[in-house]
Amino acid sequence: MKILLIIVMAISLYADAKEKMFTLYKNKKYLEACDTGFDNFKENIRDEEYMSLYAFSCLNIDLLDRLSMPISTLKYSEEARSNAAYFSVILMQKKLLYHALIDGYDISGLNLPTTDYILSKVFDLYTKVKNDKKEEVYTFEDKDDSQQKYKLYLLKNDRINKIVIEEYKNTTLIKKHIYW
Repeated sequence: MKILLIIVMAISLYADAKEKMFTLYKNKKYLEACDTGFDNFKENIRDEEYMSLYAFSCLNIDLLDRLSMPISTLKYSEEARSNAAYFSVILMQKKLLYHALIDGYDISGLNLPTTDYILSKVFDLYTKVKNDKKEEVYTFEDKDDSQQKYKLYLLKNDRINKIVIEEYKNTTLIKKHIYW
């Protein structure tokens, strides 16, 4: 009888984590949702809804390195595979852009799948820059909205350099994204 009670309590705890994460996500508390997903990751590794929600929460706060585990576990349904492909594209673009900015790797002319995520937009714009035109700061205009601009640069640090993308509407800074 005690074992049954422990199992029921454990199941309700895991269900509560998913419900809590969903509520946090709906309320746009993405960091808390991402952290909740991370804290309960092992117990929910086979729950594709949980893993997708966890990954989207982390994506919304630019914690892209947390996408790798959900990418590898999302494989049993069509929707899960689609989500995994979406996250994979974004993670690959981040790694290639980082490689290009830090090491001078030429990604001009690359034609890869893309997404609506900010890093994908900037990645696509950066691939159109000629490799011999190295800049400290790149400024791009959104192809669909001339009032939307992006600044791309490296934040240099002793430990690790970071990619910074600043989003502007006209001349007003909307959001700053930092990736490493």
